[in-house]
Amino acid sequence: MSSPDQSPHRSGFACLVGRPNAGKTTLTNAMVGEKVGIVSNRPQTTRHAIRGVVHRPGGQLVLVDTPGLHKPKSLLGRRLNDVVRDTLSDVDVVVFCIPADQPVGTGDRFIARQLREVKAPVVVVVTKTDAASKKQVAEQLMAASQLVEAAEVVPVSAVRGDQVELLEDLLIGLLPEGPPLYPEEQTTDEDTERQIAELIREAALEKVFQEVPHSLAVTIEELDRRPDPKRPDGELVEVHALLHVERPSQKPMLLGKGGSIIKQIGTEARQGMETLLGARVHLDLHVTVLGEWQDDPKKLNRLGY
Repeated sequence: MSSPDQSPHRSGFACLVGRPNAGKTTLTNAMVGEKVGIVSNRPQTTRHAIRGVVHRPGGQLVLVDTPGLHKPKSLLGRRLNDVVRDTLSDVDVVVFCIPADQPVGTGDRFIARQLREVKAPVVVVVTKTDAASKKQVAEQLMAASQLVEAAEVVPVSAVRGDQVELLEDLLIGLLPEGPPLYPEEQTTDEDTERQIAELIREAALEKVFQEVPHSLAVTIEELDRRPDPKRPDGELVEVHALLHVERPSQKPMLLGKGGSIIKQIGTEARQGMETLLGARVHLDLHVTVLGEWQDDPKKLNRLGY
């Protein structure tokens, strides 16, 4: 038990929701203090509930980052929405992200309706305040507080770090009393293979534009660790990965002229992997066509959705 002068330790789960591209992953990474989710300026890049763990003296906040809730147009879309609903049913607090630089729209209202059935307190966060004027931010705070019954409404800039700590303290204050759920050194429960696949997908999304984002999935076919011949105490990790696209016309976009684009994707992803694994990485990438996988249950299962 905590002594009377010491406030009790709190721990629990907070789920971030918001329409695609509302700044959820950037906020997760800012609160955790390192990169756990992939960040891309293309909407709908987060496809799994990624957790980041925020360690504070008075509490531990486990962030569950979900895919953007949206009106589904495919089986993948419906499955993503199910992930969000399942997540919302067992969290302690919901963080509803609304970007400051875009007017409140039908997507935000759609989410607000979904949140009416949620029992957990909702904290509305107006994100990306660095990208909007003071007047825009003030108007957005007003509009946001009319959308849902919110426990708090907070403006935040994850990029600048404005009010991020304040938000963390506020969220921890809404959690139930309890011991830490994760060891101190752990900042995510993502498995390594999935993190590696996401690094490749992120690098690919940076390089290929409009045509490919929703059609791109990455699977790790082989991950082999062995002593590094170049460094006596080091490790060499061999990674063989497949980039799946839906249409034959998308394959050359990823490969580029003479394989130039796939090389750039590999170079960028490898740097992220070497940081993640603390080892030298040999990365082998291949592009395959998996026809219309977003609407095929078997293919979705195969790709891990």
